[in-house]
Amino acid sequence: VQLQASGGGLVQAGGSLRLSCAASGRAFSTYPMYWDWFRQAPGKEREFVAGTSWSGYTTSYADSVKGRFTISRDNAKNTVSPQMDRLKPEDTAVYYCAAGRVAGREDGMDYWGKGTLVTVSS
Repeated sequence: VQLQASGGGLVQAGGSLRLSCAASGRAFSTYPMYWDWFRQAPGKEREFVAGTSWSGYTTSYADSVKGRFTISRDNAKNTVSPQMDRLKPEDTAVYYCAAGRVAGREDGMDYWGKGTLVTVSS
């Protein structure tokens, strides 16, 4: 299974970006899995940002992004996309998409994509 993240870039504070994670190599709709996004800011540990169940029925968010980020899933396209609004400079990080068995935990993820850089200028 390969995950490909895209959509990163430079945006001013208060702006928006939409990331996307495309999966290939397996039909994710055939079994329960969790799709999560993590991020790692310079000098900090990687942290959970947002996630969704394979059905899209259950979503979860880190407190720092609640009310600003919305994650959605398209099973037909095998993509997961967090819409990131009202971005702040502290959202600057490399964002990683992942898929696995246990939601919200790095050690619960079985597949990882390469990161995409999000830079929010003040």
